Amino acid sequence: MPLPDAANRSAAAASETAPADEFGSYVAAHGAPEIVEVLLPDTHGVLRGKWIPGTAGGKIWGDGVAIPLSIFGLDIWGREVEETGIHIETGDRDGICRPVPGTLTPVPWSPRPAAQVMLSMYEPDARGGETPWELDPRHKLAHQVARLAALGLHPCVAFELEFYLLKPAAGPDGVPQPVFAASSTGPARQNMYSMSDLDAYAPLLHDIREAARIQGLPADTVISEAAPGQYEVNLYHRRDAMAAADDAILLRRLIDGVARKHGLRASFMAKPFLEFAGSGMHVHVSLTDEEGGNAFGSGEAGDTLLKNCAAGLLDTMADTAVLYVPSYNGFRRLVPGSYAPTGISWGYDNRSVAVRVPNGPPKARRLEHRIAGADAHPHLVLAAILAGMLEGIEKQLAPPAPLVGNAYEASSPLLTYDMGEAIRRFAASDFVARAFGPEYRRVFAIMKEAELAAFERRINPLEYETYL
Repeated sequence: MPLPDAANRSAAAASETAPADEFGSYVAAHGAPEIVEVLLPDTHGVLRGKWIPGTAGGKIWGDGVAIPLSIFGLDIWGREVEETGIHIETGDRDGICRPVPGTLTPVPWSPRPAAQVMLSMYEPDARGGETPWELDPRHKLAHQVARLAALGLHPCVAFELEFYLLKPAAGPDGVPQPVFAASSTGPARQNMYSMSDLDAYAPLLHDIREAARIQGLPADTVISEAAPGQYEVNLYHRRDAMAAADDAILLRRLIDGVARKHGLRASFMAKPFLEFAGSGMHVHVSLTDEEGGNAFGSGEAGDTLLKNCAAGLLDTMADTAVLYVPSYNGFRRLVPGSYAPTGISWGYDNRSVAVRVPNGPPKARRLEHRIAGADAHPHLVLAAILAGMLEGIEKQLAPPAPLVGNAYEASSPLLTYDMGEAIRRFAASDFVARAFGPEYRRVFAIMKEAELAAFERRINPLEYETYL
C-alpha cells in the first residue's frame, strides 16, 4: 500500500470506522513496527495514549483501546481536576478508543521502527454498543460539520502554525533561548521572511517537509516569521474539516519530534518572549456547495453568505475566546501592533483585524480567523469557528462595516486580556451550551478555572524583587 497522501487521508477520514485490514496493509508495505503509538488528544490538545507492541497492533482495529473516559478531565499538567466529577466518583470507567482512518503512519523521527495512529473516544452503552463520548473535542467538531452538511455546505479548511526553534537548555536566567542564524546581528533583530534564516536551518526544515510527506500531511509553505528563531508551516487546504484539524495536531507532534532529533526544541507556546511576536494558529475557512464550488464566490449570494459568516464569528467571539486562547500565557499574545488581534473586528486584506478576507480570485474566497494561539486545540478552534459561522447563517446576521487601516486604533469592541473574564463569559454563554452542549461547557470551564487558579497562586519573581 502506498504511503497515504492528502487525498487518500481525506477520503479515509470521512468514516470513523477503520478498514479491518488497515494494519495488515501497513505491515505489508512497511514491515511490522516494534511499537504502535496510539494518540488521543485531550481537552487541551495534549497527546496522551499508549505504546502497544507491534505484535498486538492489529487488535487496535478490532478490540479498540481502553482508556479512562476521565482523560478529558485532566488539567494541562495531566492532573485530575476533581471538581469535574468525572473521575473516581464515576468509578473511573474506561472508554473505548477507535483508530481514526487514514492516520496510521510511520514515525520517521523514531530511532526504532514505529507507527502512530490517532484515536477517538466512545462510551460503551448498556446494550453493548458505543456512542461518541461527549467530552472528546473531535466529536464537537464532527457535530458542527454535520450541521453544515444538513444545509448543503461543506468546510474547506487550512491551518497555519507558527512556532519557535529553541536551544535545548534555557539561559542563565531560566528563560528559553531562541536559535539564531549565523548572520544574526543581535537578539533584537527580526529579519522577517529571511531566506538566510531558512538556509541556516535548512536540514531541519527539509526533514520536517520530508516527514510530512511520509505521514501524508499536506505541508505547503515554510517561512521565517517575525522574530528570531520563529517559523511558520502552512498546511494546504482540505475539503475535509476533520482531516484538516487532525493534520494540525499531528503536525505539531511532527515538528517537535524532528526538532528533538536535531538537538533542538520546538515550542508552540503562544507568547514565549515579551519582546518578540507570539505564535498563532491562523485558520482559513471557505464553504463549498454540493457540487464542490466555493459558496463564497458565487456573486451576490456568495457575498451575503460570507458576510453572514463573518457576522456570526464576531457575534460569538467573546463567548468562545477561551477556546481560541486557552492558556494563561496566551492572553499575553493579544498586544496592540503585534499582528495578533485585540478587537472584535473584520476587514478585507487587513492583518490587524480578527477575521480577515484575504485577496484572491472568487474560487479562493475565504475567511481567515486570526485569534487562536499556536497552543490551542485545533478541533475545538475549528468547532467554534464553524459554530460561529452557522450562527451567522441561521440568524442571517449582518456584520458592521469592514475596518480599513490600523484596527488597533479603531473603536471596535475589545477582546478581553483577562483569562478569568473569558472563562466566565464562556461558562454563562447560551451559544456555547447550544453549540457544544451544557456538560461540555461545564467541564471545560471548571478545568480552565482550576488552571487559572494555579497561576494566580504563584508568586512571580518581580514581586520578590519589589517587595521582599
